[in-house]
Amino acid sequence: MNTYHRRTFLQHTAALSSAAALVGRSAWAAESFPSKPLTLMVPYPAGGVSDVAARIFAESIGRSVKQPVIVENLGGGTGLIAANKVLNTPADGYMFFHGSANEVFLAPMLNAAARYKPSDFMQVAPTTDAAIVLMVREGLPVSSYDGFIDYARSRKGQPLTYGTVGIDSMYNLMGDALAAKLQLPFLHVPYKGAAPALQDLAGGQVDFAILPYQASFEGMAKQGRLKILTSFSKALPKDLSHVPLISQSKYSPDFEYTVSAGYFVRKNTPPDRVAVLRSAVGEALMNAEIRSKLEAEGKHVRQSTATQAESDKSFNLFHQRLTLLIQSVGRKSLA
Repeated sequence: MNTYHRRTFLQHTAALSSAAALVGRSAWAAESFPSKPLTLMVPYPAGGVSDVAARIFAESIGRSVKQPVIVENLGGGTGLIAANKVLNTPADGYMFFHGSANEVFLAPMLNAAARYKPSDFMQVAPTTDAAIVLMVREGLPVSSYDGFIDYARSRKGQPLTYGTVGIDSMYNLMGDALAAKLQLPFLHVPYKGAAPALQDLAGGQVDFAILPYQASFEGMAKQGRLKILTSFSKALPKDLSHVPLISQSKYSPDFEYTVSAGYFVRKNTPPDRVAVLRSAVGEALMNAEIRSKLEAEGKHVRQSTATQAESDKSFNLFHQRLTLLIQSVGRKSLA
């Protein structure tokens, strides 16, 4: 092959390669999303408050995107095990995370083993603020929150044990902050999720629990297996109007907290795919039946967000609020 023909051949080959690359990129960009089932990762065992909410959303999201949404439960490490799994999958939108303050923010802010930062996630949309309640085992001789505080003080330094979803969870920090505020000795007992913590509370293995509310608590209370003493919320859905607010307490009326939740993906997930997921979540949030189910589980349902900027603003507010909570118990954020 002479020099002229060789040059022409190489130029032609390069042009074909370039065209093929462009076609490949165009085909990827044009690929309909989703074209296969989605996985919704829940960072706690089945049966807990996160799992219940995720399954309410999953059915609606599946209808919106016309693909099955498979709920996967992976408990442990106050949610960081599941969070790490999401962050170790491709940033393609096919796995998204039913996350809350505990897993997305507090785990990396307080636990060096997390090996990720809150900013490694992108929030698709905020969804709910959940009521947090303090419950006691049935055998504890108290019937009100203030009565519970009086009883704790009467024990003269002998600690009451309390269960939460895990070490450094929001509920653990609240227990520590409450103990410091009221100068009471509480002994924390961590669990892999709300379901096992609730089981041990009902069985009398711990004295009290600080957990996000779910409707199943009511049945257990009616059966005489536990007592719901207060909610740490400023306001409650109508279905929970019978639960006393912390603002009614004479000891800690300003100790008000809710736990915010939302849907998250890995950062750098293509914006068009995030937009598809956000639209599907928004459809669920606007569905009256779904809102009613979530409110019955003790949740204040957020309005749907239309843009990434709105979701980012909510994400940053989460981060700021939790930084203040960490500081209130004398801890230092790692992320």
